[in-house]
Amino acid sequence: MLSIFAPTSHISYIQTIIDQEFRLNEIVFVKELPQIGTDLAEQFMVVKDEEIYLPIDWANEAPPFILPYPLLLTPAHLLTLIYTKLGNYEQAYKHAELNPVLLIDIDTLNCLQHGVQVSLLSDLPSEGITDFETYRHWHNAAITAHYGDLTHFVHYETIKQYYHKAFELAPDDEWRAFTGKHLASLLLDAEELFFAEQLLEQCINFAISDDAKYELMNVQYAVWLKQLAVPYDEKLLQKIKTALWDVLNYYEKRQNHVQSALLLIDASHIANITDSFAESLGYINRAIDLLRQEEIPELLANANYRKGMLLYTWAQNGSPQFLKPAMDAYQAALRIFTRDNAPDIFAEIHHHLGVIYSEIPDEAKKKGIWAAVSVSSFKEALGYFTRETNPYEYARICNSYANVLTKFPAAAQSDNYAKALEFYREALEIRNADEYPHERALSILNFLEACWYVQHSTEVQEQTLFNEMQIKAAELLTLTSDASLLSDAQRHLSKIQKLKTTIHQ
Repeated sequence: MLSIFAPTSHISYIQTIIDQEFRLNEIVFVKELPQIGTDLAEQFMVVKDEEIYLPIDWANEAPPFILPYPLLLTPAHLLTLIYTKLGNYEQAYKHAELNPVLLIDIDTLNCLQHGVQVSLLSDLPSEGITDFETYRHWHNAAITAHYGDLTHFVHYETIKQYYHKAFELAPDDEWRAFTGKHLASLLLDAEELFFAEQLLEQCINFAISDDAKYELMNVQYAVWLKQLAVPYDEKLLQKIKTALWDVLNYYEKRQNHVQSALLLIDASHIANITDSFAESLGYINRAIDLLRQEEIPELLANANYRKGMLLYTWAQNGSPQFLKPAMDAYQAALRIFTRDNAPDIFAEIHHHLGVIYSEIPDEAKKKGIWAAVSVSSFKEALGYFTRETNPYEYARICNSYANVLTKFPAAAQSDNYAKALEFYREALEIRNADEYPHERALSILNFLEACWYVQHSTEVQEQTLFNEMQIKAAELLTLTSDASLLSDAQRHLSKIQKLKTTIHQ
């Protein structure tokens, strides 16, 4: 649906142009200029003084590439812009043939929108260019370099320079805020959070529209969200919550379901870290419902992935009733996140599924089946997170796999506890005392717990493991000041000492 707002004197002329195109009048409507803004959910353009104006795209309907503004009102120009707004680039190209500059711009926009490789714009002409065209040139150069699949590399600092030139040359505060939003997004991605926050504050203080204000706030709260770290700053959390709800209300009023869903996913995260578990689950379920309605498989899969992580965390913190729904959410995400198109997410999901399959409640005779499925998932995870490419993740998964092996039903052909020790040792080779003292302490404790259940075929093997236990238990006392971990270390040392006394009697 597209609306064209025009003076009464132009309506008949514009309607005639639209009526000449096959069935175009079923989705494009001409309305009187005073009606503008009555339908906030509609795409629109404006005709006045024999010229066509495309409003700033604050609704993110297309890449933020600025087309010529304004354009002389002609049938070819009008139809080019209509078909471009509707995403029918084949028809847009046909009607833009008489305007080479517009044709190049339409093609660049099409490439940006569909991930087709594109070149940067040519240099500015030396004369005959308006101030707005100069601004548009530098803004579009920045946008193309920032979001496009370029034919050649453009350095991050160069992209920033393009944005700063456009920001300085903007004809008014609304256009300046538009460029500022995308410059802030670039700074956010580059972790230049202080400068991004300063820029956004400056843009929000401009005398600009509500659309601009809330779109800038959307980036601003994302900057704040990235600043969150344990222990959480209560004032920062409150700022994030306030901004998030203001922006969410704005998107919901405009029936922008996709942006609303993305905000609800973040709201779920905030509720989770503040221990509001039921609230967190409610937000993520609302996001999933919205994305299912919008039929966006990738975003829906990401929401299911986030839901799976949420439920998995709760299950691992004393709420086993969430194991089954966590499994369901992860399996839903795997319909999109495959080994080929998202190997890191695929592997991380299988890491968690490996744990879930080992712990999910079921009758005893089915435990062997769940164990086999769990092993398969861990192999998938370790197939991507290898010791050579991802050592930290490899150690984390080895530790989880070892933990899981100690919970499997007894195997006829092998000792699960002995196999667990192999994976604990793999983890400990990476989790050294200098870089990962806490993780090393946890792995040593797990290792010591498993040692007591290992079956030995010879006394030499038993003595060798006993010596290894003494060394690791003593090391544990040097790795942490955590009272609980130290207590566990002392418990193992006492058991070792008793065993040692028994052996020498």
